[in-house]
Amino acid sequence: MKQQILAICIGAALSAPAIAQEQTDGKVTATQLQEVMQEMQRLQQRVADLEAQLAAEQEQDEDVVEEVALEQSPRAEDVAPRKRINSNTALEARIEQLEGDVEAAQNAPITIGGAVRTQFVWEDYNEGNKDRGGDIDFDLIRLDYSGTIGDVILSAQYRWFQYMESVQHAWVGYNFTDNWQGQVGITKVPFGNTPYNSNNYFFSSNFYVGLEDDHDAGVKFLYRDAEWDFDIAFFKNDEQGGVDGYVSDRVDRYAYDPLGVRLSGEGIYDTPELAVGESNSFAARVARKYALSPDSSFEVGLSGQMGKMNDGSDDVGDRSAFAVHGVYSVDRWTFMGQVSQYDYDMDMANEGIVVGAYAFYDTIPSKATLYTANIAYSLPVSIGPISNLTFYNDYSLMTDKRGGGEDTVMNVLGMAVSAGGLYTYFDLVTAKNQPFVGGSMAGDSTDTKTRFNINIGYYF
Repeated sequence: MKQQILAICIGAALSAPAIAQEQTDGKVTATQLQEVMQEMQRLQQRVADLEAQLAAEQEQDEDVVEEVALEQSPRAEDVAPRKRINSNTALEARIEQLEGDVEAAQNAPITIGGAVRTQFVWEDYNEGNKDRGGDIDFDLIRLDYSGTIGDVILSAQYRWFQYMESVQHAWVGYNFTDNWQGQVGITKVPFGNTPYNSNNYFFSSNFYVGLEDDHDAGVKFLYRDAEWDFDIAFFKNDEQGGVDGYVSDRVDRYAYDPLGVRLSGEGIYDTPELAVGESNSFAARVARKYALSPDSSFEVGLSGQMGKMNDGSDDVGDRSAFAVHGVYSVDRWTFMGQVSQYDYDMDMANEGIVVGAYAFYDTIPSKATLYTANIAYSLPVSIGPISNLTFYNDYSLMTDKRGGGEDTVMNVLGMAVSAGGLYTYFDLVTAKNQPFVGGSMAGDSTDTKTRFNINIGYYF
């Protein structure tokens, strides 16, 4: 604008001598003089208009600078909003691009859930507890993490008890196709009926020998379609890093794992003199699923695992386990059955294998066969907040123990109640040589013991 004003002024200055020259060549008339004066007035008005326009644009430029400064100021939120200007076009485009990326990803955020549980316990084998009419104990607080970031899946769970804390699982995964998924980390060992070979709070006896809901550190591949389930996995060691893992206490774990060899003269609950751990194990599970009708289905499968036992320096034995399992569902009924056998073939004489979980050691026979038979009935109801009642009876038998000894037997008659976020187990447990019911898997008792347990959990 300044250049325009300057050009007009120069033009006016150059035209004035030309007019004067014309006037010197002849007589100057009044009409010519009047035309010159009018031209000069028009030039003056034009200059005034241009100066006013220049002043207006300078003021607008100052407003732009002030607006940009306010937007960059850390206290811009305290200033009345102004109309956005073209200088933010790049920022707006970037925001639109990011919003598009988020929408295209179509990922739910990582969610955090968990549970808080407490329980009532009455035991006929504990005279103090029996005389008091039972006790109410804190069970656990747990946190669950699950979701997807990009194409990577996350799943993890951590638990806090009164007497210990432990990781239950922690893995990342990837869906290679609609049917194939890979998982790396502390992931579930594929074995037997899944997700559990039981309906009750105490699982089946398979859990106490490490063959139900066990999690170890390794890599696993899963295949799923309408007719087949297939899992194959390699586990480097247990969830605590094996026999020489850096942990405060090897028995502070969620699921049972072999932790030592029970040598002659040691008690069944003693800390083992010879510590061992799982090493370089393979596991596989296959199940065929049949949709018999709209309200009935059947699944039958085989599972197997094998690996080494290591004392921190050398392999000192082999371990293996096999199972055949099946589930039949019709209407509201579910029937489960499983036959399992495990074997620890150790290089030294022993009186069993030391296992550990829940802050204490136990002993299991180095070889045994387990049978389970479960039945459950699910009843939808509308009783206040209660929406479902599941009635069940789970039976476990461990027999053919290497070295002989009495069988381990556990029967759980119970009911699970769903009420919003509350899930409550009412379990009447009758057992012989069963952990958490006054016994040990390697026990030789002939006495049957009873525990009544109510576990109340709020899940969020």
